[in-house]
Amino acid sequence: MLGLVAAGIVSGSFVQAVLAEAKPIKVGPPPPPSGGLPGTLNSDEARDFDLPLKNRFYLQPLAPAEAAARAKESAKEIVGVKSLIDKKAWPYVQNDLRSKAEYLRYDLNTVISAKPKEEKQSLKELTGKLFQDISDLDHAAKIKSSSEAEKYYAKTVSTLNDVLAKLG
Repeated sequence: MLGLVAAGIVSGSFVQAVLAEAKPIKVGPPPPPSGGLPGTLNSDEARDFDLPLKNRFYLQPLAPAEAAARAKESAKEIVGVKSLIDKKAWPYVQNDLRSKAEYLRYDLNTVISAKPKEEKQSLKELTGKLFQDISDLDHAAKIKSSSEAEKYYAKTVSTLNDVLAKLG
C-alpha cells in the first residue's frame, strides 16, 4: 500500500514537471500557392468560388482541333502502358488507363460532335469499340492476367489506330 502511494506521488510530480516545461509552438503564415499542373493557372483555382463554374475545373473544353491534338497525346500515353504491362505493375496500368481513357473519351466526344452527320455514326461505333477494348484491358489488369492483358492491349492499340486515322 505504501509503495502504491509513493508511486502516485512520484508520477504526480513527474506530470507537473512535464507540464511546467511546455513551450508554445509558433505557427507561421500559410504556405504560398503551389503553382499548378500543366494547363492550369493554379492548383488552388478549383477552390476559388469567385471564378465562373466553367473555369474552376482542370479539364477545360477545347476547340475540336485542339481536342484532337490532346486526344492524340492521350492515345500515345495509352500505348505507353505496354511497359507497365511487361513489368506486371497492375495498379499503375489501371491508373494510367483510367486517367488517360477519360481524357480521350472527353476529347473524342468533342471532336465527334463537330464532325458532319455522315461521319458521326461510324466514329461513335468505333469509339464505343475502343472503350470496350480499354475496359477489357483494365479488367485483365484487375485480375492480373498477363496473357489477357497482352491480347486486349493489341486489340486496344489496333482500334486506337483506326480511330486516330478516322480523325485525320
